[in-house]
Amino acid sequence: MEGKADVRAKVLIADPGRPKRLRLAHTVPSLRETILGALCWGIAMALSAWLALWCRENAATFHLGSILILYASGGLIAWPLSLFAARCLSKNRPVETRFAAFFLCLVAGTIGTTAFLFALDYRTFYAQWHAMTGTRTWLFQFAFTSLGAFYQFLVLGVRLYLPLGAVALVATCLLLARSDARQRR
Repeated sequence: MEGKADVRAKVLIADPGRPKRLRLAHTVPSLRETILGALCWGIAMALSAWLALWCRENAATFHLGSILILYASGGLIAWPLSLFAARCLSKNRPVETRFAAFFLCLVAGTIGTTAFLFALDYRTFYAQWHAMTGTRTWLFQFAFTSLGAFYQFLVLGVRLYLPLGAVALVATCLLLARSDARQRR
């Protein structure tokens, strides 16, 4: 029969005597990690979009600069949010679980943030034909225009993350899951 300490070590339960505030503080990425990671992730997402357009022979598109800025901004904003969320989900877990948490959070965070930025731009363009702000009609127009923009990004925009974005995602998740010293505390 195993003792309580052995069972606790196997299940990897966080120390219940430790304040939640301290446990949460270990999941917050450092400023250096946040800035360097966000810059690298944003550049990787912009390169992914450029490579996908180039492979499809659409690199000469009129709005190439805007597209690259959108994808870079989405990656830049998504990085700190995704990193924090993944660390919260995978605190004191095995490497495989940390990899899955980083993978899920980076995918959802990057696509969600970039889709949100796309929806803001989309909404700004169509706002000139919408009703006066604050009316019931405007609320419906705002909601359905934003939902339409999200759908359009999911259908047309997600494919620009392939093939380079998928490679960058797997490599980044492996690196974060294996070398995240804070997760082992």
